[in-house]
Amino acid sequence: MNTYLLFKSLYLIAVISWMAGLLYLPRIFFYHSQNNNKPLVSDVFKVIEKKVFFYIMTPAMALSWIFGLILIYEIGFEQLGRKWMILKLVFVIILTLYHFYLGRILGQFRSDINSHSHKYYRYINEISKLLLILIIFVVIFKPI
Repeated sequence: MNTYLLFKSLYLIAVISWMAGLLYLPRIFFYHSQNNNKPLVSDVFKVIEKKVFFYIMTPAMALSWIFGLILIYEIGFEQLGRKWMILKLVFVIILTLYHFYLGRILGQFRSDINSHSHKYYRYINEISKLLLILIIFVVIFKPI
């Protein structure tokens, strides 16, 4: 069996799972912020947010990094010197920081100290979409 293709497949599965969570969690925050004054509804959102972040997003992020690093090892570390790869890694690091920022927001909702409006979550939901688009174009076209 070709180990490169195996790890590439596992990497893509992990990235898709991670992106699903990154796209979904801010949308849950959007609805949660609209219903923050309803304790029963808010408690349901807290459970959903926790499960999405800790059971889907975080393991998928970790696996994305692990399989991504394995792929870099498979293709050779000299690929890290290519400008497109550096740009991709910068975008992935930003995406990882965004992931942890969403975790911080999760903690604010959990502690009932959310200070953002639902519109804020609608806007930040676009961050992961933009980074996904940039990463895909950089990887496919290797413009630099």
